[in-house]
Amino acid sequence: MSQYSQYLTIAQGIVSVLLIIAILLQQRGTAMGSAFGGGGETYSTRRGAEKKLYIGSIILGVLFIGLAILNLFVK
Repeated sequence: MSQYSQYLTIAQGIVSVLLIIAILLQQRGTAMGSAFGGGGETYSTRRGAEKKLYIGSIILGVLFIGLAILNLFVK
C-alpha cells in the first residue's frame, strides 16, 4: 500500500463521516407548519441553511465517489 493510497483512504473516511452527518441533518418533508399540526400539502423551496446543506451533501457525495474511483487506480 503506497503512501498516496493511505491518504486517499483517510480522506474517504473523513468525507464519508461528513456525508452521513449532512444527510442526517436534513429534515425530509417537514417544515414549521407541520410541527404545529399543519398538513404537508404545500410545496416549499429550500432556503438558507437548508439549501446550503442540500448542496453540500451533493458535493460530498460526488467527492466520495471520486475518491473511491481514484483509490481503485492508485496502488
